[in-house]
Amino acid sequence: MIEEFKEEEIVNKVGGRFKLSALIQKRLVALNRGARPLVELPTKNQMEVVVQEIMQNKIFLDASGEVATSDDGMPLEAGAGQGDAGPTLDDLL
Repeated sequence: MIEEFKEEEIVNKVGGRFKLSALIQKRLVALNRGARPLVELPTKNQMEVVVQEIMQNKIFLDASGEVATSDDGMPLEAGAGQGDAGPTLDDLL
């Protein structure tokens, strides 16, 4: 089990369990579609990568509910700058 889930810090950092779940799901979709991780870890486990991105304040949900980086507040998209990234999670729902 990922240690960060044993504490409430990650839930409080994001603003609640629903927002945490949404952020994790959206970021995992982006990583699966080819987005680059924002942290370097010696693991291929994408869940661990997402958790560390959250814990290091690299990603958050913006006001519209999209994943954004803390650097510029811009939404993160898989394959940004690499042509069409395909449909977003919102397009699929």
